[in-house]
Amino acid sequence: MQFKLTKEFIEEIKVLVSNGDGEQILSALENVHEADIAEMFDVLAMDEAQFIYRLLDEEMASEVLVELEEDVREKFMEALSAKEIAEQIDNMDSDDAADIIAEIPEGKQERVIEHLEDPEQAEDIVQLMQYGENSAGAIMGTELISVNENWTTNQCVAEMQKQAQDVQYVYTIYVVNDKNELTGMLSLKSLLFATENTKVKDVYMKNVRSVHVNESQEEVASMMKKYDLVAIPVIDFNDNLIGRITIDDVVDIMQEESEKDYQMASGISENIESSDSAWRISQARIPWLMIGLLGGVLGAKVIGLFEEQLAEIPAMAMFIPLIAAMGGNVGVQSSAIIVQSLANNTLDLGTTFSKLMKELLVSLINGVVLSILIFLFIFLFEGDLKLAITVSLSLITVIIFAGLFGTFVPLALDKRKIDPALATGPFITTMNDVFGLLIYFLIGYWVYF
Repeated sequence: MQFKLTKEFIEEIKVLVSNGDGEQILSALENVHEADIAEMFDVLAMDEAQFIYRLLDEEMASEVLVELEEDVREKFMEALSAKEIAEQIDNMDSDDAADIIAEIPEGKQERVIEHLEDPEQAEDIVQLMQYGENSAGAIMGTELISVNENWTTNQCVAEMQKQAQDVQYVYTIYVVNDKNELTGMLSLKSLLFATENTKVKDVYMKNVRSVHVNESQEEVASMMKKYDLVAIPVIDFNDNLIGRITIDDVVDIMQEESEKDYQMASGISENIESSDSAWRISQARIPWLMIGLLGGVLGAKVIGLFEEQLAEIPAMAMFIPLIAAMGGNVGVQSSAIIVQSLANNTLDLGTTFSKLMKELLVSLINGVVLSILIFLFIFLFEGDLKLAITVSLSLITVIIFAGLFGTFVPLALDKRKIDPALATGPFITTMNDVFGLLIYFLIGYWVYF
């Protein structure tokens, strides 16, 4: 039966911890996945989690440490000595080890690396920590299986057996030349059906997709998603094979990017968790709330400029929320589609002008339909032809403006290498509220006066 983490199970573990019953705890966790143990640690008190953690064998403890949420792991690391951390690092893949050591204060980092038993692993970790935070090099692992194109299949099998000791999952066999330049990929099927003295260069696939060590994480994720890859090799400036990126790392990146974009679109300027302090959450939210406040003040100023007009035609005030809401909604829709396309690299190769023209057509169609509906509603139920003309003309104009604005802003931000997710949410909504009201009152002035 598949294990499912429940409140009852956690309560049972808490009782065992309070009784100090280590054997029963290990028995209860025998068939529990490391990810579930890490999730359980998120809700346990720190002293309870640390008690359980110290009961785990080194391999499981290492896996749990990797699976922990960053803020929980940080507290764990503070309680562990440099030697204890090094013991956990010894059982990790190089990419996970580099990420975890990078979270430790610099002084402690050096001591942890000094305590590592494998000098080659220590060298790999130090090298990985030199790459840019959001680069392919920062997320790649150095554990892989590679064969020389001049080897026979017999040599391949013998060498692969040696290399596989350090590789947890064998996704792909990479082929290199005598200079360690990546030249292709060898499938297990080709290896199994080849004769003993067949050379690798006679059976391997020469077309293999790779990424440069300085490529952005987002580009790596996009490429692996597009071509359905479970692993992708990483090369340096000389086309030398230096590592590989696996699908589990890419899934984490995609999730992080999705969470970041969603938070930015919602008006949260920093990466926060629900478990963060109220002060930290407030700090992340308040910049965009201030923009919303500024937009509200500007909107009030626009209404104030046309105070006399409203006094003479009070019916116009009824449709202020409608104009503001429609402008904001259309702007967010347009920007959301563009931001999503930019994130997935699915935008057509056309120019910005062609995209704006397409959005203009979409906005025109939507605007005409909605304007006709609101015209009929006002004319039939209010009996005011001028008001019907004012609101319907304003609505179609605001929809077109908001659609173009919502399309242009994220494209312009992307051109300037600024995260286009900034364009959605409060920014677009606020700007469209202000300009929508201005358009509404100017058209009203033109119709009535």
